[in-house]
Amino acid sequence: MPTESFEPSVTAFMLVKTTSEWLGMSVEQRVEVFTTEILPAITAKVKDVRSRFYDTEFYTARVTDVWVWEARDHQAYQLLVEALRETSFWDRYFEVVELLVGVENGYAKNYGLDTYATINA
Repeated sequence: MPTESFEPSVTAFMLVKTTSEWLGMSVEQRVEVFTTEILPAITAKVKDVRSRFYDTEFYTARVTDVWVWEARDHQAYQLLVEALRETSFWDRYFEVVELLVGVENGYAKNYGLDTYATINA
């Protein structure tokens, strides 16, 4: 994972659903698996990617979590997916329900337009 700040060119919303194997582990076991199996695989192969996690199981039965990935470029994102597929994360502990990949304000960037977003502080 990167240590410096960067402007991501691609954002991926990874919609996942926990498996019974994941839920059958204690919280301590989950943290152990994540920190010893999944994170090292990512950090060994991927640069210029950062992530955030969102719990959604309170509001939907279709997915339990959304993992938001921001990558400097498409190759960094592709390397991330390849790294995850080689771990127990992919299809053992989590079912990847859907990948939604996009470019923030792509339309405005392509046409040289101003971007608009709402911010209420």
